[in-house]
Amino acid sequence: MAEAVIQPEASAPPLNEVQRVVDAFVAPSKTFTDIRRSASWWMPYVIGVIVTLIFGVVVQQKIGWDKTYQNMLKQSPAQQQRIEQAPADQQARAMQLGANITKYTFWGTPVIALIFAIVAAAVLMATVNFGFGGKSKFGQMIAVWMYATLPWAIQGILGIITTYFVDPDSFNLKNFVGTNIGYYLPQDLPKTVIALGSAIDVFTIWALILLTMGCAIVGNIKKGQAAAAVWGWWVIMTILKVVGAMFS
Repeated sequence: MAEAVIQPEASAPPLNEVQRVVDAFVAPSKTFTDIRRSASWWMPYVIGVIVTLIFGVVVQQKIGWDKTYQNMLKQSPAQQQRIEQAPADQQARAMQLGANITKYTFWGTPVIALIFAIVAAAVLMATVNFGFGGKSKFGQMIAVWMYATLPWAIQGILGIITTYFVDPDSFNLKNFVGTNIGYYLPQDLPKTVIALGSAIDVFTIWALILLTMGCAIVGNIKKGQAAAAVWGWWVIMTILKVVGAMFS
């Protein structure tokens, strides 16, 4: 029997923003069905911004940006060696520059995340519509992305909590909470292995499942087709991440 296309609930009452956020966790099909009515996405974005900013304040107070950059530098031995071989005054300038770049890049995360969401929505819309004959709209796909990635806000909250208790010497801004395999791997393993392990993350998998459901409902395509679109791009991004670690 052919796989059925997920049909929207025609009689479902409209949801407000709070209801859509709650249903994204407890009844996601309701949230994604409501996106066909309204493509509003500001609420999950605001939640993500608030969590990010609070996390940044905690990192600044408990770890410090200088220490954060020093820990990140340990993950790149070649770069660390180049800095250590430089004269003392150049070392100081390089460390200060690295700390500032880390700090301001983090504070720019809300803008970076919005740009990434726009690009991701465009790619998914093109894949769903042209690859599988879907009927999604660009605004709807941005809303799907924002609501489907709400689990990352929970991951951020866990990061806020754990940062209060973590040893500053072991804090890693690029992998700040142990929800993925890479977090637990010995750091002397090849970076490609750690990168692959880091991609296998509980909250990322949760988000991918929600994205699959959202693309199927909003795009009016089969669940298998939506899964091929979403997970196919995740595989591609994971491969690029691993290759990037190979040359970093």
